[in-house]
Amino acid sequence: MTPDQLLTKKDLLDFKQELFALLKNQQVQSPKKWLRNADVKKILGVSPGTLHNLRINGTLPFKKIGSIYYYQQEDIDRMLAAPEKKSSR
Repeated sequence: MTPDQLLTKKDLLDFKQELFALLKNQQVQSPKKWLRNADVKKILGVSPGTLHNLRINGTLPFKKIGSIYYYQQEDIDRMLAAPEKKSSR
């Protein structure tokens, strides 16, 4: 910036709006890395009991912090991409 250029309050407000718009777009484009039970149940379309079974049998890895279960988005995507196993009954 040269000495003969002035930075006005409007310039700063415009910059702020552009910056917030860019940040908002980046947040929308990048999914959450860690998801909670409600998010996973909605994505997979399963009941709480089914989600519990997926945790217990090791199908869906998780982390538990306090009383809250967290799941990585990558693990859910991998599980959805895997071919469905048929029961041998």
